[in-house]
Amino acid sequence: MAKAFASQSGFCISSGLDEIAVGSKSPKGEFRVSPSFSTSQFKDANSRAFPSLSVDFLGKPMTLSDHKGLENCRVRKPSNFSVHAQASVCISRAMRWWEKTLHPNMVEIHSAQELVDSLKNAGDRLVVVDFYSPGCGGCRALHPKICQLAESNPNAIFLKVNYEEHKTMCHALNIHVLPFFRFYRGADGRVCSFSCTNATIKKFKDALAKHGSDRCNLGPAKGLDESEILKLASIGEISTTSSTSTKEERLEDLLAKSVDFSGVWSNAGHSIELEEESSMVKV
Repeated sequence: MAKAFASQSGFCISSGLDEIAVGSKSPKGEFRVSPSFSTSQFKDANSRAFPSLSVDFLGKPMTLSDHKGLENCRVRKPSNFSVHAQASVCISRAMRWWEKTLHPNMVEIHSAQELVDSLKNAGDRLVVVDFYSPGCGGCRALHPKICQLAESNPNAIFLKVNYEEHKTMCHALNIHVLPFFRFYRGADGRVCSFSCTNATIKKFKDALAKHGSDRCNLGPAKGLDESEILKLASIGEISTTSSTSTKEERLEDLLAKSVDFSGVWSNAGHSIELEEESSMVKV
């Protein structure tokens, strides 16, 4: 068996499956080859020919070349790539902190239309919209406490909006600071909005206590402001039909309320007339 040693200028060993390039600073490596070999020419990336040796290594053709341009050491095996890819997927999945310890009343929003519909269908329940980003350190630090508060307030709905996936919608809603929270309640619509951290979590707890208390239903949920709905429709984030139906529903609500008030005033006026007539009779 013949032996091949790496020179200070380096050499390259290549086969059909593996490729190993050893630089000038690599320690000496020893390879056993069969006695039969032949010389050939090998070209690098710059198409410069240099002398090389073609040998058989364990039954596989290999090329040994004194090539000074190759640097560092790299080993490539096709069978290893799938292993590395699977490992990277596992790591990325493990880093999805915003999906951990979620509760049934915590919902991930996937579109602007889903946000509009979720607010409209919430009835008189308190809705907390949590705007976050996977790369936001404050959002990640606050996430466990938000989950605890969601668990202790099962009647409230927590809608989570990923800023990185819905930047257009967030810009339309003027969300420029993270983490950011909006509180909605029934017919009142948005009752408060603010940004907070672990240091100012009391602000969040106070808002839950103030706006999450039981009360009578004051009417259908208002949801987003009309100007925000029109802006989302203008940039194509929601359908124009949904924005039109929302305006019609609100107009119907206003008409219904005006009818109720007119009925109250008419009844009040009628009672006043009766009182005047009775007083005139008495006199």
